[in-house]
Amino acid sequence: MRHHRFRAVRSAAVLAAAALITTAVPAATATAAPAVTPRIDLTVLVVDDGGSAVAALMSELRATGVPYERVRLGEAGRPVLTAGFLADTVDGRPRARYQGVILPDEAPYGLSESEQAALVSYEQTYGIPQVDAYTWAHPGVGLDYTDQGGHSGVLDGTETTVTTAGRSGPFRYLDGPLTFEDNDPGVSESFGYAGRPREGYTSYLDMPVEGGGRASLIGEYAHDGRRELVVTFAYNQHQRQFRAVARGIVEWLTQGVHLGQSRYHFSVHVDDVFAPDSRWDTERNCTPGDFDCVGGDGEGTVPIRMTPADAQHAALWQRSAGFTLDMVFNAGAGEEWKAEHGGSDPLATQLLADKNRYRWVNHTYTHPFLGCVQDTSTVPWRCATKPDGTTDWVSRSEISAQIRDNHYWALRKGLPVDRAELVTGEHSGLATHPQQPQDNPNLAGALADNGVRWIGSDNSREPDQRPVGTSRTVPRHPMNVYYNVGTEAEMTDEYNWIYSRASDGGSGVCETNPASTCLDAPLDTATGYRTYIVPQEARIAMSHVLAGDPRPHYVHQSNLAEDRILYPVLDRILADYRGLFADNTPLVNPRHRDIGTELKRRADWDRALADGRVTAYRIGDTVTVKAPADVTMPVTAPEGTRKSALLGSTAFGTPYAGARSAWDTPGAFQTALTLTLPATG
Repeated sequence: MRHHRFRAVRSAAVLAAAALITTAVPAATATAAPAVTPRIDLTVLVVDDGGSAVAALMSELRATGVPYERVRLGEAGRPVLTAGFLADTVDGRPRARYQGVILPDEAPYGLSESEQAALVSYEQTYGIPQVDAYTWAHPGVGLDYTDQGGHSGVLDGTETTVTTAGRSGPFRYLDGPLTFEDNDPGVSESFGYAGRPREGYTSYLDMPVEGGGRASLIGEYAHDGRRELVVTFAYNQHQRQFRAVARGIVEWLTQGVHLGQSRYHFSVHVDDVFAPDSRWDTERNCTPGDFDCVGGDGEGTVPIRMTPADAQHAALWQRSAGFTLDMVFNAGAGEEWKAEHGGSDPLATQLLADKNRYRWVNHTYTHPFLGCVQDTSTVPWRCATKPDGTTDWVSRSEISAQIRDNHYWALRKGLPVDRAELVTGEHSGLATHPQQPQDNPNLAGALADNGVRWIGSDNSREPDQRPVGTSRTVPRHPMNVYYNVGTEAEMTDEYNWIYSRASDGGSGVCETNPASTCLDAPLDTATGYRTYIVPQEARIAMSHVLAGDPRPHYVHQSNLAEDRILYPVLDRILADYRGLFADNTPLVNPRHRDIGTELKRRADWDRALADGRVTAYRIGDTVTVKAPADVTMPVTAPEGTRKSALLGSTAFGTPYAGARSAWDTPGAFQTALTLTLPATG
């Protein structure tokens, strides 16, 4: 029987308040457009007041891969927004240096009157949109005051609707109602203003108001030859309502043409397939067999292992859910089980019969710890040392054999496995703090010996992808659905132990760990899993999805056995997603290698942007993007966009969320990616 040492930590969402200070803005005067079609650089100008709304929008730009330049209000020596700062001339052609502008509100405190006038003129001259990150409802932004049939106050639990104009415009990827979070009834989490539109204002997101009718929370205000996207509720980057509308705000700001792309990803790795998992002891509050569980070696404890019926259920669930699980398998552990149980294994027979319904990832043959040799004579364990005092490491040949034997078993059984993908048991071999602060020096060579390019790591320990020799890590999100429980009652009991105060009979760990939050009271073991843990874990996973995070989540085969406790969490996530998003925005379910590739491309792209090695601009209906030859470029454009080839053109990208987007490179014998946008009205 093998054991894990992982415990996930539950963190509380961070809420931030925003303050509004308004100043008078001089009346705008008409400005003539350039006689020559200008060049508009694909960069966003962000004027930052340090508030949560602007920070949230910057987080979306970063995650999407949209370049931006940040001007910090109040910072000594900051750039002054003049006509020369905003625009200039390149090769005799007028150039707008920014395709869109994000301001804290319509008249930020900290911008002088001359700077605000320069922005107005710039936006009028080049047709540049402006986002007011958070303001209040008033005629200056195209809305009635809230006491004229609107609303001001807490928005927790409010159900809002994307309007017809929103669904046919920048928010065409949203379908169902968007409900503001209400995670704690005792805490006010969201505040905002909803006003009734005036002339020139088009509402994109609205809500019902007292007395009948609806008032707007997001909308476009067209006036004085300019366009503003007005947002009248406070938010931060962690809140679901912001994450849901963030894509649309960026699409509106960039007029649907920008660097970067965004997908919503969700993949689930099921570790330890074919192997048994240890079981939590509800009396001793530990897992027998673990070296720190006093009073039991686990030999008399019935382990948790899927049955053939569980395997059949998994295959049927996948079909009905339209979702594919990644089976992360230990063939040798299954062979040991078979030898101990009369030489037959009905579970393996069933899983192999359905092998093409799943994706399969090598998890090593018998799931040993592949870092240093563990000395378990102390608690916590420590790395064993050789007689000369140096660390005793698991050898390269041992690591290689664990990878190779599992892969060869899969080939003999006809599993559709990719040798480039690997997850070691407990992510071992990689650094494990505090006992093993460095990778096993034999790991990188063993990975290379076996053609491994993508090795799973624990996102809670190291969230950034990094190289391991010629391989790279794929950070995985742990889910708080524990490896050592098979029933809802066991899961709730262990959850109570971890997240209850010592005075309530828990471990008290939540009282000393600043990243953890204690339960108000222990959960009922009969109902707590469904009523509390499932929505909590679904909400956390959904936050990763809405943030565009491609990292996979991982659970264990025990969670598909006995009470099959994983399915309620997955069902909740999938239902929430499909209830919110339109059919044009499907949930992407990538495999291990594709996630690794996505993370590497993002890192390469971010470095190229930071180093100033990307040039991208639009002249009329032509978009040109240049980057280093070894960098794949993410671009988003409207439906109907064409990619120029040496001879003719081809359709650009793939459809997603009502647009076309792709990671792409110039064609043969070309030095730039050139796109032709579709003709407009």
